[in-house]
Amino acid sequence: MSRQYPDEDRYSTWSHLAGDERWRDITPRVLLTHSAGFANFGFLEPDERLRIHFAPGSRFAYSGDGIILMQFVLERGLGLDVGAELQRRVFDRFGMRTTSMTWRPDFATNLADGWKLDGGVEPHDERSRVRAAGSMDTTLDDLSRFAAALVSGEGLSPETFTRMTSPQLPITPRSQFPTLQDELPPESRRKDLAAGLGVVVFDGPQGRGFFKNGHNDSTANTLVCLPRGRRCVLILSNDVRAEPAYPHLVRFVLGEAGVPWDWEYGDMAFWDGR
Repeated sequence: MSRQYPDEDRYSTWSHLAGDERWRDITPRVLLTHSAGFANFGFLEPDERLRIHFAPGSRFAYSGDGIILMQFVLERGLGLDVGAELQRRVFDRFGMRTTSMTWRPDFATNLADGWKLDGGVEPHDERSRVRAAGSMDTTLDDLSRFAAALVSGEGLSPETFTRMTSPQLPITPRSQFPTLQDELPPESRRKDLAAGLGVVVFDGPQGRGFFKNGHNDSTANTLVCLPRGRRCVLILSNDVRAEPAYPHLVRFVLGEAGVPWDWEYGDMAFWDGR
């Protein structure tokens, strides 16, 4: 792979995988289940070199670089423009008029800077290139439209929706982060938690659900959906300090759904609503 495709600034540094033939086992399904064996991002490695830490497809370890590799495959392998395809297939289709994978000047009148744990302000990052793992600008209204379509399976065949929101790979670490942590012994692993395709799926008192969270130093987002009733809760915050309230807020709207908050957030102390 590295011999055929030179490194480009917009992607990760695939040349660092030269000599490790395990890259041939990395498929779209492996990337969408976060099981390529990558760290979250190559630049987080001690030597800033992306590498494969375990047999691709064998276990879960969240990786933003894995999602960017999926973008790379679509763009360099199939000749697609991921930003343009998302605009046409998703944003335009669902009326997401204030959403884009890159910054638009008309966003300037409706943006939010971020707030970090120490109370410091992080200016909004105006992304100039498409990065599938996090360059999108959107609004609560727009992303709610997407969530409503997603939980209804709109635009997907019933088979694709079922595969996407069904267990594809057991999740064996104690928490999502830090990535590449040791697996729990078999008797301690959660049986109600697994990787779907691009989402994490769980089983709870209201049946099968799926969720996707995301944050950085100054923003915190969560989407929890229950397909049985086509119900979702979406929270977007420009203050990472909001995260401890998410379990209470989601429970207030959906009732107890069995969302694996302790796996998502590790040792975080949650707000109890009082």
